[in-house]
Amino acid sequence: MPIRPENRHRYPPNWREISTSIKDRAGWRCECAGECGRGHAGRCPNEHGAKAYGTGSTVVLTTAHLNHTPEDCDPANLRAMCQGCHLQYDRDHHRQTAAATREAARAAAGQESLLGGS
Repeated sequence: MPIRPENRHRYPPNWREISTSIKDRAGWRCECAGECGRGHAGRCPNEHGAKAYGTGSTVVLTTAHLNHTPEDCDPANLRAMCQGCHLQYDRDHHRQTAAATREAARAAAGQESLLGGS
């Protein structure tokens, strides 16, 4: 998954090499064992460049930070995941950061908080 420009500084300069080493460790196959919640039994069958199960789209293997902290590149915190599992795994984190971003924009515009506000 592409790194947003505003988050680029949070990744180490050698992120591409770190990410590739995690994908190599996984044999270029998704390492998700169901923790994404997509309902597959056992390890996800998706392999980089192949057709994805269920959708038929081409699989892009990504590297997920299990604790959602890009600065933490310990291999134990990183997992190779297909784009579907990665997006599903991160769904709650994405909701939280999107809500915080909207709230910050409202605050910057001088609007009243909707999250228990002023």
